[in-house]
Amino acid sequence: MAYDPNNIFARILRGEIPCRKVYEDDFALAFHDINPKAPVHVLVIPKAPYVSLDDFTREAPAELIAGFVRAVGAVARQLGLEDKGYRLLSNIGRDGGQEVPHLHVHLFGGRTLGRMIPDAD
Repeated sequence: MAYDPNNIFARILRGEIPCRKVYEDDFALAFHDINPKAPVHVLVIPKAPYVSLDDFTREAPAELIAGFVRAVGAVARQLGLEDKGYRLLSNIGRDGGQEVPHLHVHLFGGRTLGRMIPDAD
């Protein structure tokens, strides 16, 4: 999957599309998902054009990787999720269910989430 500079998250980063911002620093932007799957459902995206976690960890400078991971943790703490727990999810590629070709991490919380993937038959 190639990076599309006109994907929705790139457009949000450029300010062309509004978002309900939760957090922003030099490395990342976090905002509420428009179709939440849990009481808390926030997307965290890096402020750089990376398609997926695979692309990001292969090509991004260490400072950006560290800043992005720290931002994800800061968002979870800001939302008060660290005590009861939360889930992080990043879909990678077509088989992984990735729909937008810009790295993003879903942060879910606010209730017991249960098993993510049922046991294999």
